[in-house]
Amino acid sequence: MARYRRPESVLVIVYTDKSDVLLLKRCEPFSFWQSVTGSLDENEACAIAAERELREETSLTTEGEMIDTGQSREFEIDPRWSDRYAPNVTHNTEYEFRYRLVGPVQIRLDDNEHSDYQWLNIESAIDAVWSWTNKAALQRLRGDL
Repeated sequence: MARYRRPESVLVIVYTDKSDVLLLKRCEPFSFWQSVTGSLDENEACAIAAERELREETSLTTEGEMIDTGQSREFEIDPRWSDRYAPNVTHNTEYEFRYRLVGPVQIRLDDNEHSDYQWLNIESAIDAVWSWTNKAALQRLRGDL
């Protein structure tokens, strides 16, 4: 039996007290900039998934503060990822988290997912990210800072 992704994910905006934002350059299925993201495992709580994805993608664990914003967005799954989901699953719910750091830190990437990272001011980060949900989360952060 094929194992499919759960159509729920987390988005973790990593940012600093001076409004610098961490972006990761995704490798597959095409190259683009994004915040930390990932699907929830079976029976996994959103907060646990946010911590796991942050650790897997950046090696960050206790350097900052994880914040559950209580926000979520539903989006249509891009056709380039549709084979990862069960047949007839067309939408994903993404839960928004933030990870606040005092200042930029060095990141250790998972080379299987990302090829580079950069710290950008929030305006440049909004312009650089690919997905509309990532842009919306960054715009919301900008309004809260």
